[in-house]
Amino acid sequence: MVYFRGIMKLRQTLFAALSLAVFLIPWVLTAVRPEWKVTNYAPGLAIILGVLCTACFGNPLAGFTQKAVSPLLGATIVGMGCSMDLIHVLKTGGSGFAYTVVGIAAAIGFGLWLGRRLRMETNTTLLVSIGTGICGGSAIAAAAPVIRAKSHEIALATATVFILNGVALLIFPPIGHLLGFDQTQFGTWAALAIHDTSSVVGASLAYGEQALDVGVTIKLARALWIIPVTLCLSVWMGMRPDAEAPADGKRRIKVKVPWFIPGFLIAAAIVTFVPPMLGDAGSALVSTGHFLKKLSKYLMILTLFWVGANLSLSKLKEVGIQPFVHGVVLWVVLGSVWCAAIAFGWIARHEITDEEIPLPAEIPAEVSGAQPSAPAAAPAAAVPAEMRK
Repeated sequence: MVYFRGIMKLRQTLFAALSLAVFLIPWVLTAVRPEWKVTNYAPGLAIILGVLCTACFGNPLAGFTQKAVSPLLGATIVGMGCSMDLIHVLKTGGSGFAYTVVGIAAAIGFGLWLGRRLRMETNTTLLVSIGTGICGGSAIAAAAPVIRAKSHEIALATATVFILNGVALLIFPPIGHLLGFDQTQFGTWAALAIHDTSSVVGASLAYGEQALDVGVTIKLARALWIIPVTLCLSVWMGMRPDAEAPADGKRRIKVKVPWFIPGFLIAAAIVTFVPPMLGDAGSALVSTGHFLKKLSKYLMILTLFWVGANLSLSKLKEVGIQPFVHGVVLWVVLGSVWCAAIAFGWIARHEITDEEIPLPAEIPAEVSGAQPSAPAAAPAAAVPAEMRK
């Protein structure tokens, strides 16, 4: 008994050491060899390493990693907001209002139609469709209590989305490079076609800094649609013939918004509006924001390693064939449509221009104490001849 406890303790220690290495090595290599662009391939390698580690040796800290992934992912998303200008964030998020509405409606409508053809349970079909159309697991968690989904229905939908998130992390960056997408195009595609915000962050991080800013902003704006969709589901549930009336006759609508959405907006608001009020001290706040964003990138790599480590053969068996086929077909069709729309310019480039990409908040020269640069001299041709004399 003591022997087996010692072996388990050793496995836990080795797994913890490997996790620390996954967090630190990309950070160190980026600092020492920035030309290697480690963050372009570290997210994909991290999730592959996690899957291989679990397949070969198991996950000795499964209880911890399963609980830690969700809050850590939320914290990294909030950290991304610590160096973004809120004005640019709102402009970028609001620019895609029309295609966001169309995309969510198409995901839910096509998903319900496909679910009927596959003879799936209505709740499972609805949860997978909502997760695909909005923001993956967060949308599923918000919609499940409203439609009174059973535990196995929530588990099936969540597992399906979880597996497809892992696949997206690996295949989206290579596909983007193959199609010649620039940073803005890829960030837009990732935000529209990948389920969870965390996977959008991971895939966009592997593609580039600008893609990361665009992807995170559009995805978080899309995630806010959890609120109206949940309200519509509540009304729909109340109108169903089999709806049960509460004892007091009053129906209550519960809306659950992921905490990292307001957290991201608050972080962006702080670094946008507070530094100009602090004078010289404002530059320290901006620097802190940049550091937190950098820290978030490497915490995301660690989290993706744990995501891979949480993906086991039992999880794959749990999904079953019908929900998985439903999720894959829905995802491939919608992802292909978004890809074509971006590639052929159906989603206009002017909706997300370079000026609207969230940029690190900067302190104005008069606040930071720096001297403004002198204006450029006028061209000689523009100066009257008598003045040149």
